[in-house]
Amino acid sequence: MSWFEAFILGLVQGLTEFLPISSSAHLRLTAVFAGWEDPGAAFTAVTQIGTEAAVLIYFRKDIARIVSAWFRSLYDRRARREHDAKLGWLVIVGSIPIGVLGLTLKDYIEGPFRDLRLIATTLIVLGIVLGVADRLASRDASGGRHRAVRERKSLERLTVRDGLLYGMAQAMALVPGVSRSGATISGGLFMGYSREAAARYSFLLAIPAVLASGLFELTEIGQGHVSWAPTLFATALSFLVAYAVIAWFMKFISTRSFMPFVIYRILLGLLIFALVAAGVISPHAGEAAG
Repeated sequence: MSWFEAFILGLVQGLTEFLPISSSAHLRLTAVFAGWEDPGAAFTAVTQIGTEAAVLIYFRKDIARIVSAWFRSLYDRRARREHDAKLGWLVIVGSIPIGVLGLTLKDYIEGPFRDLRLIATTLIVLGIVLGVADRLASRDASGGRHRAVRERKSLERLTVRDGLLYGMAQAMALVPGVSRSGATISGGLFMGYSREAAARYSFLLAIPAVLASGLFELTEIGQGHVSWAPTLFATALSFLVAYAVIAWFMKFISTRSFMPFVIYRILLGLLIFALVAAGVISPHAGEAAG
């Protein structure tokens, strides 16, 4: 991997990680359209450490409060009733599905799941799912001629059941094209949470899974065409870009819907199908080298 490839891929990773459009799919597609070798699942996992570092800094006050309350809950029975302590436990509970499935499906994640036809399918299907979920949220917020405005849930109302359902939604992102934030936000919207609450918990829930995945894949760097120095450069760049994206995204969803992302996902999926059908790109482009 050249330094220019690392620059472009690090930029793509930072731009797409927290948007509901799938960073892993965009890394794969960027390499295909540029004629590069597939950067692979290990490169994706390691560069995501950079984007999660952006989450740790952006939400540092929330995270410090949650971690402190969680530790107190280990020995103080009264602390277990605090919202932050419960949220800490629910992040752990919600991380179980992706941890189990990530280890179980590792060979598929690094191989068959990177087929461009599957990526196109997940882009379209999850785009439709996100669109439906967003429509439900908009209807509750605006009400209607025969409907009263319905208040969406905040994270204070998060339960163990909802935490597990969030976790199961996040586990779907093991397939490139699904999108970790897109799946978890969609799940949150279907469960009645507000856009802001769903996005915030999505970001918090991703921290253990992404850090664990990145550390687990560290040993894979350097064994193929992806070497350490460009990977570290891409990871640092993804951190800088992701921090700006988080700040923009949290402001965007406070007043806007997810429909622009829905339309983008569907159009991109259809474009991939068209290019594969026309023989312009192979559904397995770059896989052997990556």
